[in-house]
Amino acid sequence: MLFFVFLFGLCVGSFLNVVICRFPSGEKISGRSHCPHCNKQIIWYDLIPVFSFFRLFGKCRNCKEKISWQYPLVEVFTGVLFVLVFSNFQPLVLNFQNVLQIFYPLAILCLLIPVFVIDLKHYIIPDKFVIFLCALSFVFNIIFDFLNWRIGVLDCWIASFSVSGIIAALLASGFFLLIILISRGKWMGLGDAKFAIFMGLFLGLPKIVCALFLAFAMGAIIGVVLIFLKKKKLGSEIPFGPFLVLGTLISMFVGNQIIGWYIRLIF
Repeated sequence: MLFFVFLFGLCVGSFLNVVICRFPSGEKISGRSHCPHCNKQIIWYDLIPVFSFFRLFGKCRNCKEKISWQYPLVEVFTGVLFVLVFSNFQPLVLNFQNVLQIFYPLAILCLLIPVFVIDLKHYIIPDKFVIFLCALSFVFNIIFDFLNWRIGVLDCWIASFSVSGIIAALLASGFFLLIILISRGKWMGLGDAKFAIFMGLFLGLPKIVCALFLAFAMGAIIGVVLIFLKKKKLGSEIPFGPFLVLGTLISMFVGNQIIGWYIRLIF
């Protein structure tokens, strides 16, 4: 089962590569795949995820220019994440709510991966992705609250996904806005503050705290390493979106375990 999930994830990753490459330039997503160098259409058997990249030795069949490692990495990364979602959220009983609990994180992943790569390459988090992520999270929070209320699991709206998400979104975005105001936009971009709204809606409390801590910790470590390797200078701009995405993903899968470990460590 998981093997087929992985193969499906590879195919979705192949499509996400198209989105990543075409969205920033405004090119239509629906067009035929073509080489970014010679612009020649790619034959269908050269579009097999991962396999075609290695069969062609990482080069275009026509112009022999190198193909970016982004393509197989995104495909494999997507496949692995799909497997992790099914491994963590695979229901024992197949019903409407359990199907939604699998579809929801998968849909979020399909948006987070392009955000990660686009911000890494172009230093921008597209507003359309953030808006869709926020809308998706808000709608699914309401749906899950309604379903839990119907079966008697939710008896207090204070403990609902919606309320937790809204509070987390306000706290996270407010924290980023404070940093932006203090630094006058030098330390953090407005796109990061917008993305923090989604993180709050999606993760809720207390996972949002774990996600932000991990994002800042990873950003600081990578920043120091890049400066040490002389790839960046002190004060150089480093895209923070990828770290926010990684923090979100880690918190989604093991956020509760990290928080529990930290609480036991203190007390």
